[in-house]
Amino acid sequence: MSKDPSITATDLKVYTNRHDTFNQPVDCLFDITNGDTGDVLSDYNATTKAVQAFLAKAIQSNKRIRFLGGGWSFTRVAATEGWILNTKGLNMLLPISEVSITPEYSGDKNQLLFVQCGNSIQELDNYLQANNKSLKTQAASNGQTLIGAIATGTHGASIDVGGIQDYVAGLHIVVSPDKHIWLERASYPVASDAFIAKLQTELVRDDELFNAALVSFGSFGFIHGAMIETDPIYLLEGYRILAPYDDKMKKVMATLDFSDAAFLPYGSERPFHFQVVVNQYDIPAGAYLTVMYKRPYTLDHKPPVIDHSKAGPGDDLPSFLGKFTDLLPLVTPLIVSNLVKSQYATYSKLFGTLGEIFTNTEVRGKVMSAAVGFPLSYVGQVNDMLIRLNGSDGPFVGIFSYRYVKGSKATLAFTKFDYTCVMELDAVASDETDRFYAAVWKEMDAAKIPYTFHWGKINNLANADLSKMYDPGRAKWIKARNALLPAASLNLFNNQLLEDWGLDGSV
Repeated sequence: MSKDPSITATDLKVYTNRHDTFNQPVDCLFDITNGDTGDVLSDYNATTKAVQAFLAKAIQSNKRIRFLGGGWSFTRVAATEGWILNTKGLNMLLPISEVSITPEYSGDKNQLLFVQCGNSIQELDNYLQANNKSLKTQAASNGQTLIGAIATGTHGASIDVGGIQDYVAGLHIVVSPDKHIWLERASYPVASDAFIAKLQTELVRDDELFNAALVSFGSFGFIHGAMIETDPIYLLEGYRILAPYDDKMKKVMATLDFSDAAFLPYGSERPFHFQVVVNQYDIPAGAYLTVMYKRPYTLDHKPPVIDHSKAGPGDDLPSFLGKFTDLLPLVTPLIVSNLVKSQYATYSKLFGTLGEIFTNTEVRGKVMSAAVGFPLSYVGQVNDMLIRLNGSDGPFVGIFSYRYVKGSKATLAFTKFDYTCVMELDAVASDETDRFYAAVWKEMDAAKIPYTFHWGKINNLANADLSKMYDPGRAKWIKARNALLPAASLNLFNNQLLEDWGLDGSV
């Protein structure tokens, strides 16, 4: 490895995301790597300067920029017709010493970690487990980079934790060729003056700016690193069971009140993770419940054996729905139902760390995934609506899934409700799936159900009223972006999707 950071142009002229849902013509894709002088901090700061020079060159060349992480998004959120900078080579991890933490910080100083932008969730899992620590939550898949997951509001299913962005305490952002900042909340300071001096950066403490920058799709600048809060290592005790889809289950789904949940493995004990999957083609068989309970870590636990021929203990539905791809257009409701029974296997009393349970880095076939957030009290109405639409506008070549997440402080987090139910509509990529999605969006509007879309999954945001979904948050987000970025950077970090969403300009 060179002693200096390297930014290298590739021959790639068309960028395709991991799920193969779009092909984006690009002027050029560049790979960036850190230098290696033996001094980690110097190497990190040298990369900051290299990125600034890259931004200057882009402005001179009149090119817009986006930053590529794991390529996991189904939308063009990380795409541009200009230059894409692949960040996967930037994977430093730096423990935080006490001298770098302000005395005002009220969290656990021993659980802070500084993460460079290219680190994947899988890399973090491996590092943290080796150091007797754990992420607070993560998504079903671990192929995303941490910054990519934060920037799109990736949610996971830890009902009392929140999304991935909700354990971020600070962000190091390159906002222009001549300015980079350390951004954190004024109400929750974390970095000391010594830490700011080490990064040779400028401290900005502002709650509204920080909350806006968390879920910002790469449009607030180059997020070079993030300070995250971790947990001491723990185990999850997991189950996937079939239970009657009856009034008791419906009550739990609509309230997260587990006081009368005798159908769960530990009855009224509140789980760490709770997910319901409804196979609309076999409702009498019951619903699949994935529940996990947080347990103390033990060295002698036996991690789950991963069988890539089936959905793993923490897998989401795209991990096996891709098996349908080769069957199109012959897929029938019977095939859907049989594949669910054979691939979405039940299990009980399985133990593993967060990283041992949620392990999926594979993309198995061409699938589509949409995620819609709404207040959990609407889940019964929404599920009834989906079953009805499956009869009138289907058949939907997939099944219906519901996850539950505590509301986020991030200004444009789609998990914005006090407790958000996330309806996941995962299916085979096809025109029929597109038509079903359109019918769902139309019906939710007609029923006046408040809802939001996951920014990184299939959505109708270009045609949606974002003021209705997010205001006053939408206006605050645009105001924050205009406050942080100089004029040249506003265009530099724009892309077509941001324009389609109406988030590129002034309020």
